[in-house]
Amino acid sequence: MSHFSERLAGGEFVVTAEIAPPKGVALDLALGQADALPAEVVAVNVTDNQSANMRMAPLALAALLRQRGVEPILQMTCRDRNRMALQADLLAAAALGIENLLLLSGDHPRFGDHPQARPVFDLDSVQLLQAVQALMAGRDLAGRALTSAPVFCPGAAVTPEAEPFDLMFQKVQKKAAAGARFFQTQAVFSEEALARFMEHVRPLGVPVVMGVLLLKNARMARFLNEHIPGVRVPSDLINRLALAEDPLREGVEIARGLVATARRHCQGVHLMTLGCEDRISEILC
Repeated sequence: MSHFSERLAGGEFVVTAEIAPPKGVALDLALGQADALPAEVVAVNVTDNQSANMRMAPLALAALLRQRGVEPILQMTCRDRNRMALQADLLAAAALGIENLLLLSGDHPRFGDHPQARPVFDLDSVQLLQAVQALMAGRDLAGRALTSAPVFCPGAAVTPEAEPFDLMFQKVQKKAAAGARFFQTQAVFSEEALARFMEHVRPLGVPVVMGVLLLKNARMARFLNEHIPGVRVPSDLINRLALAEDPLREGVEIARGLVATARRHCQGVHLMTLGCEDRISEILC
């Protein structure tokens, strides 16, 4: 078992962070960010063409992080690969010793920097979870036997503030039934919404890692409300950022409060600091 999955299984509160591969081939910056993470961070998500913007494939960075003693959580989206390519990448990840996965459908290419790209979506996130279960059982999606089976800790994304709630939660239940061993939430800013979600999700027995996004200014908060489905930054937080002399410092204070919320309700926190990884220690203190 990975250290991340062991700690979740043991009931420890886990802290994860996030690093994006470069839009290029130089990895010094990304590796430096990982090396500088505080000891509280037990694993690092490596994003997969996040927001449908083309970057280096995450498998390369995830493998290098593991070589340096940083445990990766490999993100994999259904947007860019058919079922053959997804399974091939999963087997490659296992061969490189990468066990932790976050399996996503992915944003449509029209929202990214290659809007003319054709989306694949051969599988959705639930079906990709099922594909992982099949591989771990020693067979591919065509039912053919593998020469050896991989070991994974597959996770799935959830959006506690999405509406209608019942429809959103049906998908959560499907992901749990398909083998998700942990849930990582989209950025959450409302403790009330999180508490409602946790009340429903606890009977599923799947640990929840709450997403905390560092707000850098009021403009960023308004953008999230206007363009990111399922993310709702309350008006009082936007006003705090707008009136702050140092909006980034205020954003750190808001994130610190959200980490406290995660500790009250969840089994971990996932910090999305978007290039401000040097602020993680402040957020966690």
